[in-house]
Amino acid sequence: MELTDKFSRTIILTDERWKHITDNHPEIKNLLKELQGTLEEPDIVKTSINNKDVVLFYKLYEHIYNGNYMCVVVKPNDELIITAYITDRIKRGEIEWKKN
Repeated sequence: MELTDKFSRTIILTDERWKHITDNHPEIKNLLKELQGTLEEPDIVKTSINNKDVVLFYKLYEHIYNGNYMCVVVKPNDELIITAYITDRIKRGEIEWKKN
């Protein structure tokens, strides 16, 4: 599946990555629309502290566990989603973009 991120880049969600995400984070199985929304209209985008080639897109959703973030982990140079998960906090890392 081809998606577009905040920066108008095409990002691919492969069947293999979707299976990885839903196998490891089954709570995301019915949140594909939110995953897409996180890429398109994030609250904040940060560079991973572990890998400078990886960025993390975060968006707060009030209906996910009474207010949690969806985090979509992307390798933009490869145009691939690596994983996605639900979290209650934003990780450390350099801010690449932040919503006003």
